[in-house]
Amino acid sequence: MSTVTVTLPDGSTLEMDAGSTVEDVAYEIGPGLGADTVAGVVDGELVDKHAPIETDVTLEIVTPSSDEYLDVLRHSAAHVFAQALQREFPEATLTIGPWTDDGFYYDVTDVDLDEDDLETIEVEAQQIIEEDYDIERVLLDREEAFERYEDNPFKQDILETEAAGEDPVSFYEQAEFYDLCQGPHVESTGEIGGFALLEISAAFWRGEEENDTLTRVYGTAFPTQDELDEFLENRRKAQERDHRKIGQEMDLFSIDDTTGPGLPLYEPNGKKVLNELSEYAAELNREAGYDEVETPHVFRTELWKKSGHYENYVDDMFLLDVNDEEYGLKPMNCPGHATIFEQKNWSYRDLPVRYFEDGKVYRKEQRGELSGLSRTWAFTIDDGHLFVRPDQIEAEVLATVDIILDTLETFNLDYTVQFATRPEKSVGSDEIWEKAESQLESVLDEQDIDYVVEDGDGAFYGPKIDFAFEDALGRHWDGPTVQLDFNMPERFDLSYTGEDNEEHRPVMIHRALYGSYERFFMVLTEHYNGKFPPWLAPEQVRVLPVSDDNIPYCEELRDELGEFRVEIEDRSWTVGRKIQQAHDDRVPYMLIIGDNEEDAGTISVRDRKEREEKDIELGEFRDHLETEVEQQRTAVTFLAGR
Repeated sequence: MSTVTVTLPDGSTLEMDAGSTVEDVAYEIGPGLGADTVAGVVDGELVDKHAPIETDVTLEIVTPSSDEYLDVLRHSAAHVFAQALQREFPEATLTIGPWTDDGFYYDVTDVDLDEDDLETIEVEAQQIIEEDYDIERVLLDREEAFERYEDNPFKQDILETEAAGEDPVSFYEQAEFYDLCQGPHVESTGEIGGFALLEISAAFWRGEEENDTLTRVYGTAFPTQDELDEFLENRRKAQERDHRKIGQEMDLFSIDDTTGPGLPLYEPNGKKVLNELSEYAAELNREAGYDEVETPHVFRTELWKKSGHYENYVDDMFLLDVNDEEYGLKPMNCPGHATIFEQKNWSYRDLPVRYFEDGKVYRKEQRGELSGLSRTWAFTIDDGHLFVRPDQIEAEVLATVDIILDTLETFNLDYTVQFATRPEKSVGSDEIWEKAESQLESVLDEQDIDYVVEDGDGAFYGPKIDFAFEDALGRHWDGPTVQLDFNMPERFDLSYTGEDNEEHRPVMIHRALYGSYERFFMVLTEHYNGKFPPWLAPEQVRVLPVSDDNIPYCEELRDELGEFRVEIEDRSWTVGRKIQQAHDDRVPYMLIIGDNEEDAGTISVRDRKEREEKDIELGEFRDHLETEVEQQRTAVTFLAGR
C-alpha cells in the first residue's frame, strides 16, 4: 500500500497509509487528540474528520479549542435551522446554508416568511438542540442523491456543479433531516450552547440577479449561552451605532433607489466630513513628497486588457459602447497612474516618483452584497502609487508605514496587521520575491509591529502588508494597505535609465491610508457613534440664543468664529430644547448666549459631555478651538483642558 506524508503545524511529519482519514492521523499522534478531533484543515481547507488523505498534505487538527471550531459549530447550526424550518413549514425548499464570520445563513424558497416567524422557528430549533441528535455523515450514490432531490432544482444544480463527478455523494443526517453537504459538522446538535435567528433579507440564487429570488435567514450560534448573550449585546450596540441610522439622523448621506443601488449621495454635512478627510490625507501626501494627479472616470477597455484587470474584473465592470468601441468605468486607479509614469523618460536619479489621487472607482457588486457605505458601486480610494528602484523599496515602505501609523493615531483606531507572502500563482523571479518579502518583514520588525504572517495570501503581483481597523466595539475592517507590484511595470513596459546607462524595470508600490473614503467614513461614524472630533465634525459650534433679542450678538460671535463651521439655532424653542437638539445632532460645542453673556461680552460654553463653563472670553475659546483643530487630535477638548 502506498503512503503519504502529512506535515503538521510544527513542521513535523508523519507517514500514513494513503486513504487514512484526518481522524486516523489524530489518533496516530495521540488517543486524546483523536478523541477530541472535530475536523481538519487540509492544505488550508476545512474538511470533515472522515475525509481521506490520498496525497502529501499539510494538516491541522481541529478540536473544540481551535479557532475553526466555531465555523464547524455554526455550519451545524445552519442545519438545525433548516430542520426546524421544515418541521414548521414543510413546503419550504432548501438551497444553501453556509457559515459566516458572524454566524450562518440559509437561503430558502417556496415559503413566505417574516420576522414574526423567526421566533416560532427558533423555539423548534432549541428543541432540536435539546434532543441532542447525532449528526452523521452518510454516503449515497449519485442516482439516489438525484432521486432525493427530484423536486429541488437548487440541490440538483449543486450536484451538477460543486459535486460534479462525486460518487458517492456526501450527506449529513440528524433524526429525520438530511442535507447534501461536504461538512464538516460537530458530533451532535447538543453541542450548540447558544442559538439565535437574527433577521431576514432577500437574496438571489448564486448571487446572480437574473436567477430566482430567495429568502435569506441569518442566524448565529456559540458553544455557550453566555457567548451568545455577549454577541447579542454587542450587536445591539452596533445597531445603535449603525452608520446608516446615524447618517440619516445627522444628514450625512443617503442612497436612493431612484438614482441606482450602491451610489451614495453626500449631503452638505457628509461632504464637510469628506473634505476634512481629503485635506488631511493630501497634507500627509504632500509632506511625504507625493504629487497629485487626476485620471478620468472612464477609459477604453484596451487599458484594462493591458493591465490585466479586464480578464479578472470584466464581470464586475460597468461597460459602455461608444462609437463601436468598448469603454469601461474604472474599477481601480493604478493603470492610469502607470500610464502617466509611462509618458516620460526617467533616470535613476528621478526615482522614487510618487503619485496620489482621490480616485472614484466603480465595481458592479451584486445587489444583495450592497450595504450602506461598507459596500457600494461607486467609491473613492485615497490611492497612492510609487515607482521605485529595487534598492529603494525598504525605505519607501518604511515611510509609508509611518504615515499609516500616524493616520491610525489621529483617528484613535486600534489595528491588526497581516503580512501576506507569495501565492502559488505569481509573477516575478524567486530572487525578487525573496528580497521583497524580506524588506517588508524588516520594516514591520523595525517598527516593532505585531503581525500575523498569511502564507500565500499575497497578490499575484507582489507581497503586501494589510492593516485592519479595530473600532470601539472590537470589530475589524479592511483599511490601509502597502503592496509591492512587479506585474504592472512589466505589462506597461515601464523603465528608467540606471547608473549603468541601461534600461531597468521599476517596482510599483500601491498604498492607501484609508482604503476607501466610503468604508472609512462608515468606520469613523460607527467608531465615534457620530460624535466626530471637533476638527472633523460637520458642525463644530452651535450658538444658542436664549431669546430672539440675543440673535444679533450671536451673529457677531459667529462672524468672529468665521474660520470654523458655526451655526445659530434661531428657532423659537426653549433653551433646554435647543441644548437637547444640539446633543442629538452631536455638535461638539454649544455657546449659550443670554442677556448676562451679551452684557458682559462673554460666552457660556457647553460640550457634548454636558460640561459647562460660564464667563469665558470668546478669544480664549477661539484660540483653543484653533489649536485643537490644527492639531487634529481628540485627546484634549476645551473644557477638559481648563
